[in-house]
Amino acid sequence: MTLRVVQWGTGNVGKHALAGVIAHPELELAGVWVSGPAKAGRDAGELAGVDPVGVVATEDADAILAARPDCVVYCSMTDNRLMEAIEDLKRLLSAGINVVACAPVFFQYPFGVLPEDLLGPVRAAAEAGGASLWVNGIDPGFANDLLPLALTGTCLRVDQVRCLEIVDYASYDNRAVMFDIMGFGGPLDEVPMLLQPGVLSLAWGGAVRQLAAGIGVTLDQVTEVYERVPAPESFDIATGRIAEGTAAALRFEVRGMVGDRVVTAVEHITRLRPDLCPEWPQPAHPEGSYRVEITGDPGYALDLVTSSPRGDHNVATLVATGMRIVNAIPAVVAARPGILTALDIPLITAPAQRGVG
Repeated sequence: MTLRVVQWGTGNVGKHALAGVIAHPELELAGVWVSGPAKAGRDAGELAGVDPVGVVATEDADAILAARPDCVVYCSMTDNRLMEAIEDLKRLLSAGINVVACAPVFFQYPFGVLPEDLLGPVRAAAEAGGASLWVNGIDPGFANDLLPLALTGTCLRVDQVRCLEIVDYASYDNRAVMFDIMGFGGPLDEVPMLLQPGVLSLAWGGAVRQLAAGIGVTLDQVTEVYERVPAPESFDIATGRIAEGTAAALRFEVRGMVGDRVVTAVEHITRLRPDLCPEWPQPAHPEGSYRVEITGDPGYALDLVTSSPRGDHNVATLVATGMRIVNAIPAVVAARPGILTALDIPLITAPAQRGVG
């Protein structure tokens, strides 16, 4: 059965997700929602970087709901508009439309993370509409759910599961994320949005809790730590200039604790130049890698290196994020209504018939 799908947002991730929907043999593109007049009225194929498909983008959300798609691929920017995004999700779910999304990331595994006044209305909307919500990507996403949990299934004993992102972000083309949210290029005595108390645990606390749930452990608490390092001199990145003395490298860790022992952890080492902080963990590839470390019997160290003919490692992770959710659409539509996690859906693979250049 062909599923009718709407793409919601065509930014850094959305344009790749849109290309994936167009190419997927089990999906039919039923509409595209965009957030501004610069994209409204343009063919979806043009927005995705492929041949025209005869579907025109619109700013009219009511028209999207009226189309009654089986699923919406939600890729709108949410980091600086969380409450608006939650309202979007509630509206779609209550209308009986399934949603796969790359954000808000705390819905990857919101249990024990989101307060009930935020989680409850979304759950109620899904149940009322008989629809499902599944949020995933790469990190939070398959780099800290699918990969580590698959490896734990081969262990006699698991003492700790640690997932690391070790990536050079210099080419990541999103100024709001880089400067406003992560605080790069800013004074070290100013705390950016990402590092405000509790925000790291809100974003990645679900990942460490889901890992714990996957190995049958109840956490006592989730904690967070971080460290920032200044630029030794001024230099440029894709989104602007990093002045000498401003933030140029970030290391943080979100820890799932049992007593005083770290059982699950997500750690990020983010540099804007490969020579910064050589004492921090180094990636398996100069541009970066995603690492899974399992302490147990047997122990594992797995490095995932991304690449893409469309661009560098940052482009590759954007493609991977989009495809993780697009390829899950048939499974999500078939699933029970409600908020789904990686523990609720079967193994997701890509169909062989691909036609995107």
